[in-house]
Amino acid sequence: MARRSIEIEDEAPITAINVTPLVDVVLVLLIILMVTATAIVRQADIPVELPEAETGDTLQKEQPTTLAVSIDHEGNIYLDAEKIELEGLRLKAREARANDPETRAILNADARISHGQVVKVIDILRQESVIKFAINVRPSDLSGAPKD
Repeated sequence: MARRSIEIEDEAPITAINVTPLVDVVLVLLIILMVTATAIVRQADIPVELPEAETGDTLQKEQPTTLAVSIDHEGNIYLDAEKIELEGLRLKAREARANDPETRAILNADARISHGQVVKVIDILRQESVIKFAINVRPSDLSGAPKD
């Protein structure tokens, strides 16, 4: 019997990196980011000078909020960055409460506006059963040092 020798060619080493799994992971992360970004209620980009409070805490991003109400230094009311009148706020609060019984609101009021304007907004929210709300403030310096 004659021996046959079968020569197996050595395969060339792989010199390129397979990026397909990397692209798959990046696309999945991008989809997750896009889905979660739409669920986050954006704080309005309205210039508001928040009043200081020694008991104020920074708002935790994990808290679910539905309504972001802002009042600028001229007394204009904004709901999620859209200018709105008091009756429009009432309708939006009623609609949000109907869709979600746990509706919450965050109130960003400029320190220069009257107390009465803030009370009107809070009163409308409470009339529409939005009783869970927070008033945004800037935490003050707790050291007791005099301000400049």
